[in-house]
Amino acid sequence: MRLTLLGTGDARQVPVYGCECAACTRAHIDERWRRLPCCALVECGDQRWLIDSGLPDLTERFAPRSFNGILQTHYHADHAQGLLHLRWGQGLVIPVHGPVDPEGLADLYKHPGILDFSQPFDAFETRSFGPLSVTALPLLHSKPTLGYLLEGEGRRIAYLTDTVGLPPQTTAWLRRQPLDVLVLDCSMPPQPQAPRNHNDLNLALQCIDELQPKSAVLTHVGHTFDVWLMEHRGELPGNVSVGFDGCVL
Repeated sequence: MRLTLLGTGDARQVPVYGCECAACTRAHIDERWRRLPCCALVECGDQRWLIDSGLPDLTERFAPRSFNGILQTHYHADHAQGLLHLRWGQGLVIPVHGPVDPEGLADLYKHPGILDFSQPFDAFETRSFGPLSVTALPLLHSKPTLGYLLEGEGRRIAYLTDTVGLPPQTTAWLRRQPLDVLVLDCSMPPQPQAPRNHNDLNLALQCIDELQPKSAVLTHVGHTFDVWLMEHRGELPGNVSVGFDGCVL
């Protein structure tokens, strides 16, 4: 099983429009430091599934029938805006499995086009797609949001964004067996007060300590965290790294 981080940025992305901080300036100079909307691609056997659809150029990146469907974490624009164009394709149907959310995004439910939203996940429901097993895990966010436990080919990977901490039931589920990789929301550097909607580094490290994965990769990174990392990256625990766009796990 292979997981590719297609985008690792928060809603503002990096560089932030109009910002002249050290991280945004660096990203303007060197595109390797840019961060697109947070999303990924999981590949296992003959299965290829997008995790989220915030990239606005999905129709250019992926040829028709080059992936099996989409595992949608939630319907905030930075995670779902790519669906607004993708839906107007023709000649195929693309399943979108995600949380039960009556609002969705914009008019996607009213005019779904080639997108099939008919099979939302229940909490802790497991579905098998050939050799790939996917379990939906409730997260803590401002809209109904799911993380996903991906199992296949002897690997066990959890993809958890967007969230602020973890519900106790999700933590308990993930602790049943050791995780090979934990991909976890960490939008901000350490904050003096408890964060809202997204993990800061303190809360992310607390989650990692509770789950004890073999390795952890931080994603949904904001520019303020990138600035902090420019001085403090060496302070991260040895099994914790920060993801970048194009990173393959």
